Amino acid sequence: MSKARFCVNLRGFFSLKALMAYAIIKTGGRQYRVAEGDTIDVDLLDVDAGKTATFGDVLMYADGKNLTHGDPLISGAKVTAEVVEQRKDKKVIAFKFRRRKGYHRTVGHRRKLTRVKIKSINVGSKAKKS
Repeated sequence: MSKARFCVNLRGFFSLKALMAYAIIKTGGRQYRVAEGDTIDVDLLDVDAGKTATFGDVLMYADGKNLTHGDPLISGAKVTAEVVEQRKDKKVIAFKFRRRKGYHRTVGHRRKLTRVKIKSINVGSKAKKS
């Protein structure tokens, strides 16, 4: 019987981004993993560019050594972001076709998005600011 050999390559496994503080927030029916300084696109928010948006639905927060999760939300936690711009996503085209029936329909849309830059993650009494 031969022993099983395991080759473990840990290059890139311990990155600095994994040790940074991050949060998982919920907005527009989607969940996003955010850290301070990140820029993300979320569904359209009714906030003007240059103003501040606050996300109160924080599902999880983790810094380098501690992990806090809610049931389902962390009470008192919020993520503050600055609205960079309002924009549209790339065009999505849906083409319907039935062969030999003379039936074809083309419909499409562009999602409206808000680009935000994460400024701070605040979990209860602990505040983490950039």
